Amino acid sequence: MDEKLAAGGVDGSGLHEFAARAASLSDDAAATLFLAGIAARFAADRDQTVCWAMTTLDLYAVGLEQVGLGPDKLLYAQGRMDVDVLAIAEDALRDGSLACVIAEVKTADMTATRRLQLAASDGQTPMLLYRRHRMRDRCPLASPSSAMTRWRIGCVPSERLPWPGVGRSRWQVELVRQRNGDPFSLELEACDATGRLAVPAPSRDRAAAPRRADARDGAISRAA
Repeated sequence: MDEKLAAGGVDGSGLHEFAARAASLSDDAAATLFLAGIAARFAADRDQTVCWAMTTLDLYAVGLEQVGLGPDKLLYAQGRMDVDVLAIAEDALRDGSLACVIAEVKTADMTATRRLQLAASDGQTPMLLYRRHRMRDRCPLASPSSAMTRWRIGCVPSERLPWPGVGRSRWQVELVRQRNGDPFSLELEACDATGRLAVPAPSRDRAAAPRRADARDGAISRAA
């Protein structure tokens, strides 16, 4: 995936936006874990803490730890409204002492995203903005933004196993837009315990499965 990104990877001093492919709990969980895996890698590389700002504390800590973002690496911040969350994120970015800043909001206009992009550049800190709100199933990424990359994440059927059960979760990862680069779509295996994704093995390299798994994905619920 890094080879398809104009910066050779997720830029460590820019704003990146994320949204679930559909208004479902499974896609919401997939998007959450996808950006958590990115944050986990930044935290491991820089040996610093991640700040996660939101209006509702509904994260599932066990799920985050399974993609490499343990409680020792997380600093939670809660605001009453989106404007408070955005202000927290901007201050955290300008501080420059964090591995990564994550913010969850319903809306963020062009001015807000421009301020976050400038703050990320000034503080040399990556900003991951999760747009969770959907109005009549309209994708949040339809609104304009100053983000360097914009991602849409959804679940796809997990790998087939030679025995009953569910294989490693799989996600459809769509880069809707990137600055100085082309969009793309990949089917990837979900983050492992170090926050790293994987390319599914070609079908010819897999053992034959007697039947399909009876569940479509292994997404972890966000519910506390």
